[in-house]
Amino acid sequence: MSRYPLNLPAELKQAAEDYAAEQGVSLNQFIMWAVAEKVGSLRQRLDDPNFPHITYRRGAAGMPAPVIRGTGIRVQTVAVAAEHWQMSPAEIAAEYELSEAQVKEALAFYAAHRAEIDQAIAAEQAQQPAYA
Repeated sequence: MSRYPLNLPAELKQAAEDYAAEQGVSLNQFIMWAVAEKVGSLRQRLDDPNFPHITYRRGAAGMPAPVIRGTGIRVQTVAVAAEHWQMSPAEIAAEYELSEAQVKEALAFYAAHRAEIDQAIAAEQAQQPAYA
């Protein structure tokens, strides 16, 4: 194992120490886990280079989901708005405070990755209770 000196802003260091204490590990162990997690996610290289404004983020369930870069808006949200609610790209952009270019790229990403996103939509719908 190699050593690396690390300078952290005081506020970030304090937050990391607090989280490490909550986890019952040392600050060193916590930082090593955080770096390992980040490197692991980067190694997955889920991003499609054809869609530079779409990236993957892990949701509450820990599963990676494509989102519009710089926002928390999932591609599947845009797809549902277009496909199921019949909203136009301009309407979606206005509703979610996006540019039309972002919406169009999300829809193009959906077209290229339809099976993956449709599966995520179906899984989410299966978890929702049915109302009569």
